[in-house]
Amino acid sequence: MARGQKRNRALVREAGPALDNFKYEVAGEVGITPPPDDYWGDFSARQCGAVGGHMVRRMIEQAERSLAGGTVPPRPAGR
Repeated sequence: MARGQKRNRALVREAGPALDNFKYEVAGEVGITPPPDDYWGDFSARQCGAVGGHMVRRMIEQAERSLAGGTVPPRPAGR
């Protein structure tokens, strides 16, 4: 199988495990049982897209709440 380029990396490396936990939480909410071996290739693009779409929706909601509450952290230098 071709490997291709992996572009969907976490911008903050330390956030990787938290994003994985978030993915499993959202998958459960949309009715998908996450694979125990972390291989998502047996799921359809529609199912994976539903998980990703719900993740983005919740992240945007959280960011909007932070903006509305004035709790946005300062942006790191160099970015």
